Amino acid sequence: MPDSENKPTTPLTDFPKLYCPFIRQTFKVNPEQWKKHGSQMGLRTPEVYLAVNRITPGYEWVFEDPDTFAVEKLNGTNVKIFTEKGRLIHIQNRKNVIDPLQVIKGKTFIIEGIFQSIGKGYVAENGEQAGEVIGPKLQGNPYKLDVHEWFPFERAMEVLRYRSFHEHERNFANWSSWFKEGLLSRYYTKRASKLGLQDQVMAEGIVFYNLKRRDAGEIWRAKLRRDMFDWYYSDKIEIFDYDPKGRDEVEDQEKFD
Repeated sequence: MPDSENKPTTPLTDFPKLYCPFIRQTFKVNPEQWKKHGSQMGLRTPEVYLAVNRITPGYEWVFEDPDTFAVEKLNGTNVKIFTEKGRLIHIQNRKNVIDPLQVIKGKTFIIEGIFQSIGKGYVAENGEQAGEVIGPKLQGNPYKLDVHEWFPFERAMEVLRYRSFHEHERNFANWSSWFKEGLLSRYYTKRASKLGLQDQVMAEGIVFYNLKRRDAGEIWRAKLRRDMFDWYYSDKIEIFDYDPKGRDEVEDQEKFD
């Protein structure tokens, strides 16, 4: 049978959008300071989209359910793969299909990341897997990698979990303080330990998981990043009229990344 007949006839499913467990709202910033610092802080327009101390309806489980746990959110690009009988059949970066045989041009760093992970035993022999490609060409390479790596989300749930998550009350003030001062990258901490490095890297954020909700067909994932808090910007860019209590106005949460 020709190889093409073994490939899935439809693209892999896109990654579902993950929402913040806190309501997010838009706040204008100082336009002159934005012109100076906005690009380095990832701001395309003179406004920020911040979490406020109001729980997103339907996400109470993040705060109340003891089965919810927190995992480091890796800072790279989402990639799904499909394997069959040990053969790499399909690669997809969000909705973009990647040809695994296109090795001369294109997103070859994604192929590199997958093959690095094959060598580490991260890739299953059969089925669809989702993960994050991280490395030199992505997000400024916060983990100081020499080559790219595809890190499956299933593995992240096992080895990048924050065990201390259950030791503290789950609320806006606690998480703001933790994210600002203490949310170290679990991935980089493990890497630094193996290499004998002493420096530290902050995590991009957290993904909250609840596997019992997954098994029940309910919403079971949420995300919270450091750049969703005002302090991430406020030492360089003034934020106008920010109040952590938020406004009564409800914005469409779908528009926020």
